[in-house]
Amino acid sequence: MAVRQADVVLVGGGVMSATLGVMLKQLDPSLDIVMLERLDHVAHESTDGWNNAGTGHAGYCELNYTPETADGDVEIARALQINAQFEVSLQLWSYLVEQGILPEPTSFINRTPHQSFVWGEDNVAFLKRRYERLKDHHLFREMEYTESPKELEEWMPLVVGNRNPMEKVAATRIKHGSDVDFGSLTRSMVKWLEAQPNFELMTNSPVYYIDQRDNGRWKLRVKNQKTGETTKLEAGFVFLGAGGGALPLLQKSGIDEARGYGGFPVSGQWLVCQKPEIVNQHHSKVYGKAPIGAPPMSVPHLDTRIINGEPALLFGPFAGFTTRFLKQGSMFDLFGSVRATNLRPMLSVGKSNMDLTRYLIGEVFQSHADRVEALRNFFPDAKEEDWTLQMAGQRVQIIKQTKEGGGKLEFGTEIVAAKDGSLAALLGASPGASTAANAMLNVLERCFPEKMQTQEWQERMRTLVPSYGQSLVENEELLNSVRERTLKTLQLS
Repeated sequence: MAVRQADVVLVGGGVMSATLGVMLKQLDPSLDIVMLERLDHVAHESTDGWNNAGTGHAGYCELNYTPETADGDVEIARALQINAQFEVSLQLWSYLVEQGILPEPTSFINRTPHQSFVWGEDNVAFLKRRYERLKDHHLFREMEYTESPKELEEWMPLVVGNRNPMEKVAATRIKHGSDVDFGSLTRSMVKWLEAQPNFELMTNSPVYYIDQRDNGRWKLRVKNQKTGETTKLEAGFVFLGAGGGALPLLQKSGIDEARGYGGFPVSGQWLVCQKPEIVNQHHSKVYGKAPIGAPPMSVPHLDTRIINGEPALLFGPFAGFTTRFLKQGSMFDLFGSVRATNLRPMLSVGKSNMDLTRYLIGEVFQSHADRVEALRNFFPDAKEEDWTLQMAGQRVQIIKQTKEGGGKLEFGTEIVAAKDGSLAALLGASPGASTAANAMLNVLERCFPEKMQTQEWQERMRTLVPSYGQSLVENEELLNSVRERTLKTLQLS
């Protein structure tokens, strides 16, 4: 059987692989790249519009990115970091729009104000402290704060309507927030890649074998699920961007860096309303505070969504426990991921996260009426018959081994790379797709260090991302320059 030789193999047809593929083709058009997707088309798992929040995560409204400290202060470092990382994505998308690689921006990104909303004296005090900590930084200077019922009615009419006038409430707002259809974005990037020389997309092609040869190159075998045909591939670099499927493949690779990693799968569901008379009254993403014990992906929010060009309102997500690592995966995914090297960390996490376990069990047994009752915290007049339940995507939270040998549950995203730079995998969930450009820059710097230090790649990177190599957190003038361009190009201003 002939072996298909390639420079790069991208495993997974989601936003991460597509972003890396586009970046590599821009940096070196001669690279021979193969993308492998286990389903019959790309962007159908985690990247699909219905399977994620669609929020351009910038830290504007997500209260879990600004935790309250023991002394009552608010920690903003993570919000600043995520905001700067999202700006990297906006810069890349702006360049791709300008070059005609991406279509009209409204096909994948739309201006949608980002708002935080809380009720109760303690939560209002927290939100005000958060606002005061963030507003003085240039990344968040456009943030507004109000406790005024009149202003709140203007900002979020569905949320304020028929609410108890004696209840203390407050909100913050950033007008240039965004709703992103990552499915449409990814399909557009892959469509461009398919039109380039030395690029091949193989769908219905899950990887069932991966191993590194003595010469450092990787051997992969895929089996077409429709034809039964097996294909052998060999590549100098492999990226595992397969969402929940990345961890099992990383374990199969056998690299030392994979030792100790485990995964905790969480499923999700949305309440969805597509009635125009309701949808047209709400145009924002309104985030609240997560219940005690809830994972970050379960922060409740009432969202304007535009998926495949169609507007809708989504509320949730409602979490649940699952043993699947992918929405279209196997019930045995979790059990199959257990290894001698990660058993202790996984048991340790299970023992120390009983609040999370209880929360997930409670979510699983909720009725439709229970979910709509939760929605009424954000939309007091919500009626059960106007909302239907839609399955969201699967997320696999990282379980990471500690220095003491136990385990810690991580809620971010993480790049795991082989020491020789020949393989990298992306694990974890939020903020995920929103920071894809920054995450893939991390992959390039760790896995192509010599190339990234050449003048040619440096100049091309600054064309793709003008702020490359500089800090948007520290450089206000640079932020002003790139934000003015991206908001205009992407029609977010």
